Amino acid sequence: MPDMSASVSLAMTHLVPLAKEVDQNKVTPGVLGFIVFAVMAVAVWGLMKSMSKHMQKVDFKEAPETGAEPAGKQAGSPAQ
Repeated sequence: MPDMSASVSLAMTHLVPLAKEVDQNKVTPGVLGFIVFAVMAVAVWGLMKSMSKHMQKVDFKEAPETGAEPAGKQAGSPAQ
């Protein structure tokens, strides 16, 4: 497995010259900012789609417990 710090430094050496071409009086997110934002948007969309699919499988109807007594008739409740 290659060293991650080497690949990061290699990527940074290719991105730094791109940053030099930008006007020094302007600050913009640039292409890298757009790519990061687009990847995050696609990830959120995928997670929401997955959550929607899983939520459709959930059954919200609660089944009554077998042998359950009415609230006033439980053994631990005080007599009225």
